Amino acid sequence: MTREEALALDRADPLASRRDLFELEEGLIYLDGNSLGALPKAVKGRLAEAVEAEWGRGLIRSWNDANWIDLPSRVGARIAALIGAAPDEVIAADSTSVNLFKLAAGAMALRPGRKVILSEPGNFPTDLYILQGLGQFMPGIELRLVEPGGLPDALDDSVALLLLTHAHYKTGQLHDMKALTTWAHEVGALALWDLSHSAGALEVDLNGANADLAVGCGYKYLNGGPGAPAFAFVARRHQADFQSPLTGWMGHAAPFAFSDDYVPGQGMLRALCGTPSVLGLTALEAALTAFDGVAMSALRAKSRALGDLFLDLVEERCPGLGVACPRDSAKRGSQVSLTHPNGYPIVQALIARGVVGDFRAPDVLRFGLTPLYARYVDVWDAVEHLVQVMAREEWREPRFNQVAAVT
Repeated sequence: MTREEALALDRADPLASRRDLFELEEGLIYLDGNSLGALPKAVKGRLAEAVEAEWGRGLIRSWNDANWIDLPSRVGARIAALIGAAPDEVIAADSTSVNLFKLAAGAMALRPGRKVILSEPGNFPTDLYILQGLGQFMPGIELRLVEPGGLPDALDDSVALLLLTHAHYKTGQLHDMKALTTWAHEVGALALWDLSHSAGALEVDLNGANADLAVGCGYKYLNGGPGAPAFAFVARRHQADFQSPLTGWMGHAAPFAFSDDYVPGQGMLRALCGTPSVLGLTALEAALTAFDGVAMSALRAKSRALGDLFLDLVEERCPGLGVACPRDSAKRGSQVSLTHPNGYPIVQALIARGVVGDFRAPDVLRFGLTPLYARYVDVWDAVEHLVQVMAREEWREPRFNQVAAVT
């Protein structure tokens, strides 16, 4: 494909106008939305209003007058529409890690007598760390790690919970959510899905897959800003029996009754813990307006096409790079993952050229493809820069080999 043909695809792109909803520096090719989404323009004005009017002048009254108190449910309902859930099945709060702890612990309580949590080696580290920590607080829990191909056979009546990331953070490999959830249910286990690298870029149908529980990140493809609140999903059929291990006051049935004894709130409110991050949720709520009127099927179609174009160009023009992601777009998340022994300095050389991706040890170059603002010409230009970095061996420069704290 030529650059002119890529530009023609952009002109025909039904999502092209969505790019105008984001703050993107002229000349910058931003391919790291799978790590931190770009800033939606709507966020700046909404945050200014929240800070100056609601906090600055409304002060404590804004919990009622600006309806701060309902932000977790309101934002959760917006996210639910993007992940195939009902509005009352999702709440926005805390971080992905905290929500994983709450939901995994709650799942174990829903399956008394079972002690095994099944996952895969190489899962996103915080998922495994949280499960390891949970095991220290709940004696007898066994974290069993099995390669993806062996997961169906590893599901037996000792398993309480299957916990997997829908789209692998490093390779972009997709799990078959519906099939694995069905296999878990056949042995009486529950399924908890981490949607951090799926929500906002892929078609996700939690209820269509009969999923039990899910968590996800607010600052990647949902564009909620650095450290944005995460979300939690508990299927309606489990909500009455779900018990959070973090029984904070905002999860109480009547938090302002200030009683000594905890009584869980109704539905997803019981998944709350402490006071919600009002500014963080306000930013996320404004960011989600970028999805208004967009079909997730259209996002997914563009995501697959962008990834295919990237891989086609790399295979044609960059023979020294390996491919770590699935070549079949149906099995790939919204990212391209390449490999090279000198992956880190190559990524740094690209960033110096204005092509922002990231690196994951030991050798993976990641490029996130956010369909709301990534363009076909961005992909073409990114590969052109990659060709030049490799041909000129720019990555050998000492400045690109100094490893920073965040890669």
